Amino acid sequence: MIRKVLIANRGEIALRVISACKEMGIRTVAVYSEADRNSLHVRFADEAICIGPPKSADSYLNVPAVISAAEIAGADAVHPGYGLLSENANFAEVCRASNIKFIGPPPEVTRMMGEKSTARQTMKKAKVPILPGSDGIVATEGEALEWAQSVKYPVILKAVAGGGGRGMRICRSKEELPALYQQASTEALNAFGNGELYMEKFIERPRHIEFQVLADEHGNVMSLGERECSIQRRHQKLIEEAPSLQITPKQREEMGKVIKRSLKDIGYWNAGTIEFLMDEDGQIYFIEMNTRIQVEHCVTEMVTGVDLVKAQLRIASGEKLSDIVPKQPEIIGHAIECRINAEHPEKFTPSPGKITVYNVPGGNGVRVDTAQYAEGVVPQYYDSLIAKLICHGKDREEAMNKMQRALSQFVVQGIHTTIPLHEKIFADAEFRSGAFDTKFMERFLEREKDRLKAEAK
Repeated sequence: MIRKVLIANRGEIALRVISACKEMGIRTVAVYSEADRNSLHVRFADEAICIGPPKSADSYLNVPAVISAAEIAGADAVHPGYGLLSENANFAEVCRASNIKFIGPPPEVTRMMGEKSTARQTMKKAKVPILPGSDGIVATEGEALEWAQSVKYPVILKAVAGGGGRGMRICRSKEELPALYQQASTEALNAFGNGELYMEKFIERPRHIEFQVLADEHGNVMSLGERECSIQRRHQKLIEEAPSLQITPKQREEMGKVIKRSLKDIGYWNAGTIEFLMDEDGQIYFIEMNTRIQVEHCVTEMVTGVDLVKAQLRIASGEKLSDIVPKQPEIIGHAIECRINAEHPEKFTPSPGKITVYNVPGGNGVRVDTAQYAEGVVPQYYDSLIAKLICHGKDREEAMNKMQRALSQFVVQGIHTTIPLHEKIFADAEFRSGAFDTKFMERFLEREKDRLKAEAK
């Protein structure tokens, strides 16, 4: 059994892991930058070690500093959370070489699934449906033009090492493809240090569906159902829910079988998420896999009752999945999550600073994952997420009503947050109908502009 875990992360996910460890009797070590000296994950961990100045590159992404902290503290495992080093195969290899358990899949699998074109071909071999597209990297503009002619326009160019919408360009004609190819490659090189691209057929109005999985080191895999993640802006998720209204029980069962087979084939273990796009005919296609815990893991926990972080810890300790989750969980009710960001709700610009008033909602079926507090400071150096508000109800209607109530009671002063934006979304007829897609936010923001113009008149 793991005795002491170093959490190589910050903010709410670091506090989430600390909480799971405390409930399991596992000691914890927090690492922190100078900007996070007064953070709650530092306060509530059993030990805390400063690993550098505020910038992530000099602290949270500094592999030697993180490993040194783990060795100094005598940690026998590292939990990477999400983001930062969570999908860094080189970091996982250094952990292994240092005899520290990396709470995630083997580095070889992380590397394979982290390269999008390789992951795509791996899933194709496992008979997971994928979008029509290139067989791998499109190395030149000319090769891209040939593939686009084969796949038919519109197509989308994607960074092999991408994420968060960077290194992506939608192309609708051969005339615009060369310029877009150069733009996507340059952006990918600047963001990820890798300018290589691959190509897929572009679906005009897709839904974004992802399946949560758990897999142990003994070859056992379990699918815990899907999440709907279509409410996003510039490929950044804003609201997630489980289950999806579009996935039928039969489809859920069939996809579970496909996913189990594919992950067993590649030797995967840990929690993980397989992401798909659904077209207007209800067909779903693999786009990528995240080999870590997700920001939105909470909605799956709410509808299944499975603690995914505890499951990660037990899997890393060598336990069998059948002992961790004895039977396939039922999906009970509906859960929705709002990401509360320190951003201006209309301009979407960051809003770092000191929080002067902070009141989180509560009540039956309401959960808040956060590491913020009154008089706490939101640093300018990191991701703007300050809290996740999750509501569970017997059905989607009740979950939405709880969310509206909870949002109205969530008070943050001193900085701007996206709470007012979420309140407007939950009052929107299209959102409440459930008949939306990944283009929802574009239409919603246009409606808001029209409404403000009408009010001004």
